[in-house]
Amino acid sequence: MTTATDPKRIEQLRAIPMLAALPDDALGRLAECASDFDAPSGQILVQPNQAGAGLLILSEGRAIVELPGQSIECKAGECIGELSLLLDDVVHTARVRADTDVRGIAISRHDFSTLLEEDPRIAGAALRVLARRLVHADQLLAESTS
Repeated sequence: MTTATDPKRIEQLRAIPMLAALPDDALGRLAECASDFDAPSGQILVQPNQAGAGLLILSEGRAIVELPGQSIECKAGECIGELSLLLDDVVHTARVRADTDVRGIAISRHDFSTLLEEDPRIAGAALRVLARRLVHADQLLAESTS
């Protein structure tokens, strides 16, 4: 079991694109509030219309984001629920299901908000990833209407 102060946990977090550019001290603060999770294949990780509570980062396995008429695969290193880190009233629009057995790291919105107040560098990293996700979502919408 990886502990919060374990250098291996910091390296796991550094492997996440949203967090890769953060210095060790910021990653260390994230590692202290992150917790591990495991889910068997088929388990629902996120339900539509459910309030967002935080971020899930896949470290092993695959999950499927099930949208009306479309499914998107999330692999190790990808994040689920990042918008709920920044906004209190986010409601999930998709179901997320473990496609294989998955392992990952969870960070609650409360802990993330505290970290943002302590270290604004974390916000910059998160905003860059969110901007990329919005561009990707726009591209998917454009493709589906053309």
